[in-house]
Amino acid sequence: MPSPCSEPLLGSPGGDSSYLCTQLFRHPSIPIALVRLLFLLLLVAACIPLVRWCLRPVRDLAPLISDVGPQNLGHRLRPGPGKDELALLGRAIDEMMDRIAVGYEAQRRFAADASHELRTPLAVQRTLIEVSMAQTLSADQLELLTAQLLQTNERNERLIEGLLVLSESDRGLMSRTRLRLDEITAAVVDAHRKRAAEAGITITTHLSPRLVLGEQVLLERLVSNLVQNAVKYNREEGTIDVRVGDAPALTIANTGDDIPPDEVSALFEPFRRRTAARIDHSGGAGLGLAIARSITRAHDGTIAASSTGQDGLRVEVSFPAVAGQ
Repeated sequence: MPSPCSEPLLGSPGGDSSYLCTQLFRHPSIPIALVRLLFLLLLVAACIPLVRWCLRPVRDLAPLISDVGPQNLGHRLRPGPGKDELALLGRAIDEMMDRIAVGYEAQRRFAADASHELRTPLAVQRTLIEVSMAQTLSADQLELLTAQLLQTNERNERLIEGLLVLSESDRGLMSRTRLRLDEITAAVVDAHRKRAAEAGITITTHLSPRLVLGEQVLLERLVSNLVQNAVKYNREEGTIDVRVGDAPALTIANTGDDIPPDEVSALFEPFRRRTAARIDHSGGAGLGLAIARSITRAHDGTIAASSTGQDGLRVEVSFPAVAGQ
């Protein structure tokens, strides 16, 4: 085995280091392990400047990244087409910033839309109250005013409830339980049959056993929103077909409005409503399909809608298969 003194120490003239090392090894009171430790420390100290020089490009990225904020989310590193590690890191950071910018813009637009939706009924309530205070109302006028205030308040409640459900589903599931989607769907459909019958709508079901890992309250809300939407945007003597199976897990198709295929994807955006004729004139917050999409994603599923451009909409929901089903 070669002696540690066979090569000079880094940064020292060959003769001096060899002499020093030889004297250390010859000295009876200095263990060889201590000499090796000192040699290793000197080697590490000599390598530190080299390591710092190699990491300098990464260190130079720090001030560029630290300056990024909501005011300049469009800033990008743009490292070029290189294939070295720094170029790959730069492109990964730029792609991350793209996703952050899209998410931030979506949240900003959602907050603006929600503020507008809340401001409108509050302004109506304020106007009604000011009118009632400005003059003496008859019994009939007072009854009408009370009904209008109640209707406006109910709209606020629906909107706030929808925002809370949307927030809860966006946060993800707190727990997962094996649930029968066909049983949940059957209960929801039964709860809506009377309302559909009053509008002359026929509901047909084909429900096969299907397990889903998730939360029952959210799954009930998912099916309920889709069924309510199918009833609301339908036509007299129309139909709703509800199916539960393996792939897709849930399908709800209704007759009704002629929806252009290029407008279907926009229906899942918050506060989007179709202005066409509808059976149910109770209004809504425009969050039904947005909530359905959020709940589906929370269950690791996908939701898609399709239209031929005439007579209704078909919504399909897919969930991951459950072992042992």
